[in-house]
Amino acid sequence: MIQSEIRKVAFVGDYLPRKCGIATFTGDMYGSISRQFPDTECFVVPVNDRVEGYEYPSEVRFEIDEPDLDSYRRAADYLNFANTDVVCLQHEYGIYGGMAGSHVLALVHDLRMPVVTTFHTVLREPNDEQRHVLSQLAAASARVAVMTERARQFLRDIYSVPETKIDVIAHGIPDTPFVDPNPFKEQFGVDGKLVALTFGLLSPNKGIEHMLRAVPEIMKSFPNFTYIVLGATHPDLVRDQGERYRQGLERLARDLGISKNVIFYNRFVELKELTEFIRAADVYVTPYLNPAQITSGTLAYSFGCGKAIVSTPYWHAEELLADGRGVLVPFADPMALAREISELLRDEPRRMAMCQEAYRLGREMIWKCSATHYMESFQKSRLGRQDQPFKPLTVRTLAEQQAELPDWRLDHLIRMTDATGMIQHATHTIPNFMEGYCTDDNARALLLTVHLEELGRAGAEVGLLASRYAAFLQAAFNPVSKRFRNFLGFDRRWLEDFGSDDSHGRALWALGCCVGRSRRRDLPVWAASHFEWALPAVLEMPSPRAWAFGLLGIREYLRRFGGDRQASQIRDVLMARLIDIYDRTATSDWPWFEDILSYDIARLPQALIAAGHESGNARALEVGLHSLGWLVTVQTAPQEHFRAIGSNGFYRKGQTKARFDQQPIEAAATVSACLEAYRVTQKNNWMKEARSAFEWFLGRNDLGLDVYDPATGGCFDGLQEDRLNRNQGAESTLAFLLSLAEISLLESSLVAFRQTR
Repeated sequence: MIQSEIRKVAFVGDYLPRKCGIATFTGDMYGSISRQFPDTECFVVPVNDRVEGYEYPSEVRFEIDEPDLDSYRRAADYLNFANTDVVCLQHEYGIYGGMAGSHVLALVHDLRMPVVTTFHTVLREPNDEQRHVLSQLAAASARVAVMTERARQFLRDIYSVPETKIDVIAHGIPDTPFVDPNPFKEQFGVDGKLVALTFGLLSPNKGIEHMLRAVPEIMKSFPNFTYIVLGATHPDLVRDQGERYRQGLERLARDLGISKNVIFYNRFVELKELTEFIRAADVYVTPYLNPAQITSGTLAYSFGCGKAIVSTPYWHAEELLADGRGVLVPFADPMALAREISELLRDEPRRMAMCQEAYRLGREMIWKCSATHYMESFQKSRLGRQDQPFKPLTVRTLAEQQAELPDWRLDHLIRMTDATGMIQHATHTIPNFMEGYCTDDNARALLLTVHLEELGRAGAEVGLLASRYAAFLQAAFNPVSKRFRNFLGFDRRWLEDFGSDDSHGRALWALGCCVGRSRRRDLPVWAASHFEWALPAVLEMPSPRAWAFGLLGIREYLRRFGGDRQASQIRDVLMARLIDIYDRTATSDWPWFEDILSYDIARLPQALIAAGHESGNARALEVGLHSLGWLVTVQTAPQEHFRAIGSNGFYRKGQTKARFDQQPIEAAATVSACLEAYRVTQKNNWMKEARSAFEWFLGRNDLGLDVYDPATGGCFDGLQEDRLNRNQGAESTLAFLLSLAEISLLESSLVAFRQTR
């Protein structure tokens, strides 16, 4: 037993009985530090991925709801008031809410004690959101821990994390004796057989099918060979696809004629039972397909238990098994797996020497050692903050706070959607069937569902809505003209052969967002094909808004397919066109693209800001920022609230601005454009302008009336001279919900957002 100056440690991350690797790791770390340092009080704050939570043990004191941003702030308050000395946080992008798990930043930025963060994933080629979240989290952490030297190098060279704050602490493993596997085989019915084992949550990136194809070749030399696949299917995969992947593996085994030589144990096993399985194995196999895996707990466990390992060369395996400590084989190569496993089984002295060396080195990885290293890191985190000024509790006066974002309500969205798609208009809150449907609204609605997915709010109901909106766009696309139709009657008859240029552009934007942002398996594949078919037509359109929507769609599409030459070329043409009409129209007192400010106007500068930044086109970025800066000035009332250009006449150069009817679409476009400007410039004034435009929905407008209706989840159709237009149509409701989604996605990662007023 060791005493420590650290009196209270909180562990934040997934936790058992949730079935995932991070939960197991957090549980093992909690147990090892609690035993090693009994004078230190340890407790756990887990993240729940389901509303009902889990039946947690007594060490769990507070729970975080994954998609709820305020839940992270409440957790920070709890940890602050609990006099916690150190927070030990486990980071993996997929376990926290928000874009790239950005909600966790709201937690760490409000904590006043040091945070020691373990990075379980460090990407070599992160996207912008992933880079931002990891960099911000590393900056807010007093110390960071990784499990391999390669991860240390990535943190230093890619994310600019100072070398002095990085600790390399090997993945902890159980302390088990070195044993002969044969006595442990009988309990699993494999006595007298040669056994290979793979364990962990099953998913397609594990490469099990390649190992199955290797089994018949191994059996030619070792007919008594048995391959054990231990582990339940990953819960996310079960939720999305059921047991289709596992059933496919079982069919493959039957087709290969190896059913008697393959055992599937379909359950999530605890450490004691897992150790028994490892002991029974002669060879451990990790046939993973993704080289970019910086940490593998299953690899560490098996290595530390003294197993001969055959693995594909993902990053952790390359480092741990170097210099003959294991055998590396090419990815997706069943013959190489068969050859190397057979050679190890044939050469028992070599195999035993490999096992003994792995076991010897593994003594440095046991949880007892890991606990000591982490406690040293905790102590360093405290010492490193002694010279820093005290950070007070995060308690703000009303004047210092931003208005709270409304709670999510999708009631009216669901009310306005039937089996065909989203209905265009409403009479008050009642869908107006007579007006039918349009591509404009269904494209916006599909875009919203992707953002809801990013926010962790895409349950079965939202998934069904997404499929309906996607099906609408699929039906709207005319394969002959390569254009989208826009208006569909309630009788499901199209009212045109092709629709407006702007509806085509909005459809491209939604499709691009599906490709670039959705994590569903089906949606990006479907969207990519339709995007490619529909993209060239935008070059034939004269509408600047169609160009802008197309540019926004291309930006999203290139998130995933950055090497697509056609998309990049069309992006450059559309940027040049917007710049050209700006140069031909703009004057010092009217720096704009047209002689009129009409509808959805902020999309024009937004598109240039986004595309200019992504492509490195400085001129496009300059024009976008300058024109948007002028626009927000034009749309600011003397009382400094947002005042949209009224649709009852708009604003033509040299004439008077129409003050009413103010439309929700203008507030939404301004929110989106200003958030884009902030992402590019990191200047807080853009966040202030975005919030001002958003608060127009919440009553900070010319009439002081709420345009968003929290009772229904809908949004009124406009602000008239003396009243609201009380109809709650699709365009207005989607304008509000899209604005709420975009602000929610960004707000969690930006403390400055709450400090701009």
